[in-house]
Amino acid sequence: MARPDWSQERNTEVFGKCANAHSHGHNYVLWVNVKGHPDPETSYVVDMGLLSKVIKEQVIDHLDHRNLDIEVPWLHGKVTSTETLCVTIWGRLVEPIRALGVELHSIRVEETENNHVEYHGE
Repeated sequence: MARPDWSQERNTEVFGKCANAHSHGHNYVLWVNVKGHPDPETSYVVDMGLLSKVIKEQVIDHLDHRNLDIEVPWLHGKVTSTETLCVTIWGRLVEPIRALGVELHSIRVEETENNHVEYHGE
């Protein structure tokens, strides 16, 4: 992660070891929380199979084993911080999840076991 309009020194000062000119990787964990009312017949708030399919098609298939700065068109021109990922993933999921009859409540992206970002669409 780096800003191309900054010097390597400035990128290193701000982003630390993540400012590697040859990129770096993370094993992100994505949490998607929805809200709604349980269906009286099924007790489902949402069919988890359908929700998983939306998440896979809208997010996972685009990000898994990819260089976020080069291979993901909807991230081009953005600083690919965990914060940016979280907000951008929200934008990709909010309408497809609404189409399932529930509302997106939060997105949580874990960069490491100790660092995460959570976004509620605000």
